[in-house]
Amino acid sequence: MGKGAKDAAGADLRVSLYRLFLKVWGSMPVNEHVDQFEFVSDEQGARRNLDAITLRPRIAFLLSALEGFKTEEVARALDCSTQEAASLIDTASKEITQQIRTNVLIIEDEPFIALDLQTLVEELGHRVVGVARTHREALEAVAKERPGLILADIQLADGSSGLEAVNQILGDCSVPVIFITAYPERFLTGAPPEPAFLVTKPFGVDSLKAVISQALFFDRKSHRTGIPRAPVAVG
Repeated sequence: MGKGAKDAAGADLRVSLYRLFLKVWGSMPVNEHVDQFEFVSDEQGARRNLDAITLRPRIAFLLSALEGFKTEEVARALDCSTQEAASLIDTASKEITQQIRTNVLIIEDEPFIALDLQTLVEELGHRVVGVARTHREALEAVAKERPGLILADIQLADGSSGLEAVNQILGDCSVPVIFITAYPERFLTGAPPEPAFLVTKPFGVDSLKAVISQALFFDRKSHRTGIPRAPVAVG
């Protein structure tokens, strides 16, 4: 059996095991009205965020975010359609946004891409506090208003580096960063910052939305900078 076939078989086994576990867990009377399904985590902030998401979307989100399941694999594990699984993950992302809406700085020199990112961020309920096209503009934007999330390209308008800008920003404050770039190989140097979240261009809208929600969800210091908290639906 080739490596690809072995990987596929392993993925199928994981999905089958989760599907069996969820069926058994859901069949227990004690769990019929319980909304406390959770995976072990040492991130107290992430656990609080997790507890506020309604049950079925929460499971879909965890399978996607923590286990790396594709949407069709989430669907098989939850015994639902791919469309329903995608809807559950989207619901979880929206509920996460209600908890941790924040201010976002976009570091991107291409106007149309920057506009697409701004639209996407605002659709998620966040607020864009600045769009920087150069290293200097990025530092000025952070000095003016500290963001709760940064979306950054690495090659900027004047030939400056988004990597260097982010590295300098992280020297002064702790903020989650998602790098969005057509040059992911530039992160293979081993030099900081090493990205926890990396999205390659061209990016898929739904994929980037999911990554944004994950970045904020798992950030130990997730916060809402001056934006009122919306009510959280609890099932």
